[in-house]
Amino acid sequence: MRPSLLFPFLFGAVALAACSKPEPAPDPVRAVRTQTVSAVSTGGTHEYAAEVRARTESRLGFRVGGKIVRRAVNLGDAVKPGQLLAQLDPQDLKLGQDAARAALTAAQVNFEQAEADFKRFKELRDQGFISSAELERRDTSLKAARAQLDQARAQSNVQGNQAAYASLVADVAGVVTAVEAEPGQVVAAGAPVVRVAVDGPRDVVFSVPEDRVGAVKALSAKPGNLTVRGWGTDTPPIPVTLREIAASADPVTRTFLVKADMGTGPEARAMRLGQTATVIAASEKVDGIVKLPFAALREDHGKSAVWIVDPASMTVKSHLVQVAGVDGNEAVVTGGLSPGMVVVTAGVHVLNPGQKVKYYAESGSPAVAANAASVTAK
Repeated sequence: MRPSLLFPFLFGAVALAACSKPEPAPDPVRAVRTQTVSAVSTGGTHEYAAEVRARTESRLGFRVGGKIVRRAVNLGDAVKPGQLLAQLDPQDLKLGQDAARAALTAAQVNFEQAEADFKRFKELRDQGFISSAELERRDTSLKAARAQLDQARAQSNVQGNQAAYASLVADVAGVVTAVEAEPGQVVAAGAPVVRVAVDGPRDVVFSVPEDRVGAVKALSAKPGNLTVRGWGTDTPPIPVTLREIAASADPVTRTFLVKADMGTGPEARAMRLGQTATVIAASEKVDGIVKLPFAALREDHGKSAVWIVDPASMTVKSHLVQVAGVDGNEAVVTGGLSPGMVVVTAGVHVLNPGQKVKYYAESGSPAVAANAASVTAK
């Protein structure tokens, strides 16, 4: 072949070789953190912020209106039955009581006069000096006087009670949890003045999310699954009994208010009213549970999966798992893993199926020292 014909052929071959794509570089061997699967027994726990409250809390007020002249208790004071809590100005009430007593005296005198007249007219009727109709009129007057006396006596008793209502006293033993009126204030009948928590059974009150209401009900069926511990204390948890769950959710927080009975034991009474507490809801233990860090989980076609390391080839493959929930900072896996499997726990989003990996070792660890010695020997 002539040189003039060979040159174009060689030039085309070189151009085609230059335009061909280079072979892709192999995936790097990545160092990964791993965890060897080991099944454990665990029971999920949930903690809820709570508050200690009295079972019964009464808002006490005067049964009559008036001006408060004295408040005998302060916030946090312990009170006994019959102890004075507050006092109204009794002047007007005493005047009303005096007026009722005067009306009672007048009715008593009127009745005695009517009774004496009836006796005289009855003697005259027996002697034939007056008619039966006249005696009947006197009998009617006597009955009216007796009715007026009874009315005046009842009114006097009412006014006496009204005067006594000027003093607000405690019905039962308890603790003052709120003061809602001060001396000098004019209050209407029934207006709250002092709030008293009855010294008796106590409740721990907490809020539960919508998706946990059924679980809390189920836990309450077995004693010991619900306990409460005072915030910031080292005392053992106190068992509590579920007593009440709100019928509707709070419109703002979308949670349900739950009340649990703490009982009247010394441990419960040692907790102060209004104290912050933690309610612990513990489920029964389940065997064969695997716990993994959240970083070990990834999504594979809408399902939870992890990378499994094949120790023989040091490659990774995707493996589907079933996640049942969380426990602290770990995911609870109930299916898909067997003891002895090696799971990648960090860097899962930069791996590909079949990629070569190596175990990550901290700087200064024996594995790093061994690798350095091997490189030096070479």
